Amino acid sequence: MTTTLVTSRQAFRRTDDFTPGTAKVKLVTEDLPLPLHPTAVLIKIRAVSLNYRDANIANGGNPWPIISNGVPGNDAAGEVIAVGDRVTLVKVGDRVLPITDSQYITPRSTGRSWLAANEDGTLATHIVFDETLMTIFPKHLDWVHASIIPCAGTTAWCALKGASIGQTVLIQGTGGVSTFALKLARASGLNVILTSSSDVKLEQMKKQFGEPEIQTINYKTHPQWHEEVLKLTNGIGVDFVLENGGSSSLVQSMSCTRRGGVVSQVGYLGGPKPEMLTEFISTLIDRRINVRGINGGSRDDQNDLMTAIDAMKMRFDDIVDSVWPFEKSEEAIEYVWQGKQVGKVVISLDQ
Repeated sequence: MTTTLVTSRQAFRRTDDFTPGTAKVKLVTEDLPLPLHPTAVLIKIRAVSLNYRDANIANGGNPWPIISNGVPGNDAAGEVIAVGDRVTLVKVGDRVLPITDSQYITPRSTGRSWLAANEDGTLATHIVFDETLMTIFPKHLDWVHASIIPCAGTTAWCALKGASIGQTVLIQGTGGVSTFALKLARASGLNVILTSSSDVKLEQMKKQFGEPEIQTINYKTHPQWHEEVLKLTNGIGVDFVLENGGSSSLVQSMSCTRRGGVVSQVGYLGGPKPEMLTEFISTLIDRRINVRGINGGSRDDQNDLMTAIDAMKMRFDDIVDSVWPFEKSEEAIEYVWQGKQVGKVVISLDQ
């Protein structure tokens, strides 16, 4: 094993106190699992990108089982500082991104173990991962920009799989996955219709992405927003939907998807509303829609995205909302919980 003097770490763990106004995370110091397993890698975390699920879990809103007092964060970028004696895939000094699901290696993997839910996440100074559970990221990216890729980036990448130049995609919201999908869509020659409840956010995205101008719909002022989508597509509907709302918006999304189109379900921001799914089956059959669940992506998917980002030398200045110091993690999580961000919120440990 490559030697290292690091034997402990600082990490933020959830308090699991869901009372409004109370702290949702607390800073702890704990020992690292040393000596390293022969195929394990010790990573010094340089940046952690927050997702809505981090804030949702911290506030008790997650619909799936989670471990008690876990470490938040499933997006991170870090530097390899020590390796086990049988590690061959990475070396000390490599800049890496852990994958978000440690059992999702290939598209045919059948297991599931999400960081920050089924196991500890990345909001710590150091983490230990098996060498097979990370990818090396392109050299042109800094820590902050790289950190947004594993969850938000790979989810967006998988949600848009199969899209072709000239097709139209409906992207819901202006959070991390949505803005990353917007970035990928523009780079891929797709037409974009973007929805939000905020005219300010919609105008901001228009200005950021320039020409050709993004078509936008405020779903609060247009409750029947699917009809607006149909108007914008001459009654045909979009080819792809990045669906963020869940049961509260799924049928509307299907209703404005062209026959034979694809709805990629990536979120559940609207909460459980089964009464709004009464027309699901009839709409599914009538419009011949392919509804697919997107739960992040595999390590192979993440590697494919790395190749695409490197080829285009893609940068992400325009979809990073704000950068917070590690000690302000509690405030950053609350900021995401309140929905104030446009794009990604990143916690830097490289300051």
